[in-house]
Amino acid sequence: MARIEGVDLPKNKRIEISLTYIYGISKSRSNKILQNALINPDTKTKDLQDNQIITIRNILSNEYELEGNLKRLEAMNIKRLMDISCYRGRRHRLNLPLRGQRTRTNARTGRGTKKTIAGKKKAPRK
Repeated sequence: MARIEGVDLPKNKRIEISLTYIYGISKSRSNKILQNALINPDTKTKDLQDNQIITIRNILSNEYELEGNLKRLEAMNIKRLMDISCYRGRRHRLNLPLRGQRTRTNARTGRGTKKTIAGKKKAPRK
């Protein structure tokens, strides 16, 4: 089993797909990494040789921010926005959508669930 960046890659999948299990690697980035390492993307993870795994590890550690470092970087960027109190930072602080989505309806995750008024009486029918 290949273990790269602290992530166990699935054995029976193609290496092109297996690399996407690492946080920060998409399918296109995975293909670029395999081109640099001169590895066929259709190769199964279990069929990789040790020197190929080491090559992939070296490329990832030298060229990309991944896993914990990337998550820390994203958290610092969001904290910076909140500290300078710009529009996006205020929206992050209030847990609302940042990019212009409507909030009158939808955006339930940020706004919470609908609350009903308890004990309100209906008007009697005549």
